[in-house]
Amino acid sequence: MIAFFISAAGRTDAAPGGATTAIVGATVFDSTGAAPYRATVLIQGDRIVAVGTNVKVPSRAKIIDASGEALVPGFYDLHTHWTASGDPGVTPAIANAYVSTGVTTSNDFNSSPEAFAARRKWLASLAIAPHVNLCGRLSTPGGHGADWADTATTKMIVTPQSARDGVDQIVPYKPDCLGEVMVDGWRYGLSPDDTSMNEDALVALVDEAHKYDIPVLTHILRTQKAVEAGHAKVDVIAHALQDLPLTDEQVEAIKKGGDYFAPTLAVYDPDKPGRRAQAGTDAARRARANANWSNAVSNTKKLYDAGVPIAAGTDGGMPGTPHGKSSLREMELLVQAGLSPSAALIAATANSARIMRQLADRGTIEPGKRADIVLIKGAPWTNIADVEKTDRVFIDGKLVFGPGAPPLNAITPMPAIAVAPLVADFERADGRTSLDTLVVTEPDGGIERSIEVIDTVARENSGHALSMMGKMAIKPDAQIAVVLPLTKGSIQPADLRKYKGIKLDLRGDGPYEVELNTLSGTYSATIIGSAKWHTVDVPFADLKKQKGRAEFATTGWTGDDVTEIEIKAVRKGGEKAWLLLDNVGFY
Repeated sequence: MIAFFISAAGRTDAAPGGATTAIVGATVFDSTGAAPYRATVLIQGDRIVAVGTNVKVPSRAKIIDASGEALVPGFYDLHTHWTASGDPGVTPAIANAYVSTGVTTSNDFNSSPEAFAARRKWLASLAIAPHVNLCGRLSTPGGHGADWADTATTKMIVTPQSARDGVDQIVPYKPDCLGEVMVDGWRYGLSPDDTSMNEDALVALVDEAHKYDIPVLTHILRTQKAVEAGHAKVDVIAHALQDLPLTDEQVEAIKKGGDYFAPTLAVYDPDKPGRRAQAGTDAARRARANANWSNAVSNTKKLYDAGVPIAAGTDGGMPGTPHGKSSLREMELLVQAGLSPSAALIAATANSARIMRQLADRGTIEPGKRADIVLIKGAPWTNIADVEKTDRVFIDGKLVFGPGAPPLNAITPMPAIAVAPLVADFERADGRTSLDTLVVTEPDGGIERSIEVIDTVARENSGHALSMMGKMAIKPDAQIAVVLPLTKGSIQPADLRKYKGIKLDLRGDGPYEVELNTLSGTYSATIIGSAKWHTVDVPFADLKKQKGRAEFATTGWTGDDVTEIEIKAVRKGGEKAWLLLDNVGFY
């Protein structure tokens, strides 16, 4: 059977095959700028094939009577972190949270590029999931985002040359965007500042990314850094600008740069649980926090009034900013800031799709577009709070939430895979492990971090070993560590149940912790290094469970949820540590 695109004007074009669904009786807010109108929307396969008042519904079509409801494009959230510390904190549950609130496309800034392939595989295996754009991160040494990540997760740049090189290192992983690009190190006037990115480096970074047609989304909080972003022609300025009121000249520079603005008001919302207490009890800090919020709201309105396009992001996954719900709250806060409800809806749909180079595919309700759409029991273009009245959600033309939809995702990890006994002998010329994973560092986190260097060096007789050297920061929890992922990006767990323990060759200057990081927590044992090479065996039975977060809790060691081996040196602040490591594996 031949299917057709049928526009409201009656034009017909050949369309792809697939199941046919007709949504009838809804009032359509199509995000093109048109006023809401009552129409029938015909879906075939993953595409909208007709929108109009006189659409003929095929006899074979499944009909959904949406009388009295609103039909809007699926929402975007351009700024999220799918992190284990978020609410919720694991991929299937995060996907559930977004899908059930009508968010059909999310940008994730949390994953290391090394994890992109595994994350895409996991998302594709889920019963339901939004489209997820995976985005590379760049910052400066000592900058925001450099206070916890390794240099594979967050590229550290200073000069235009290193900026271009940082982009080029991420490109082979096929990023959907670069974000967050940590331009601004201001800490809201409430904490010591991090370092900030120079304008010439940002200009080079954006130019290099745009050569590959990769959008650049930034972390910016101060008005002058937003001006620099305008000069650099970044795609999205986020977050809210909070240090000072914008001047007319600054607004013009931002507008001239063609920047979109995503203020992520949800993460700063003073009415969210615990937010007001975060400023502390000091009167000066409370005054600064109140001024920040006032500037955030008024600067958003000033940019909107000046014609700077507004997009939608939340910083979902950060404290007090739950996935999904915050995306809806962001639209409400945009209206509180002075946008019309219609403008807030367009910010979360067409504007966000356009800046991600995806408007030709989705973001509006038009023939030929992807059928990512949401039915709402209300009229959100009149009352924006109605966005919370989600009835049904469609992604790729499939009903994924609401009456008649399949169950939400089970909260389970990716299936574990078997791995070979040799993890790393450090003989590969590219420095990767024998399992083809990327070795990374793990110094302590915070504004001041221990300095750590790893390298592959020749052993005295033959072969190579990994060298780890470092100087501890002046802090009580100073450490350096090397992490050997068992699967790429440490996403899919490894099944070690056929092994009894860890074996490795070691030289060093004292005690170390050998840890197995698992989805249910960290298991650790102490080993001792000495001036001479020796082999250490650590039975799994000797590993002790450490306190800390578990992504998928178990009652104890299972052996089938292991992601990494980590070797850690913990020393006093200011001390040095060194380690030589070889032939790491399981027995």
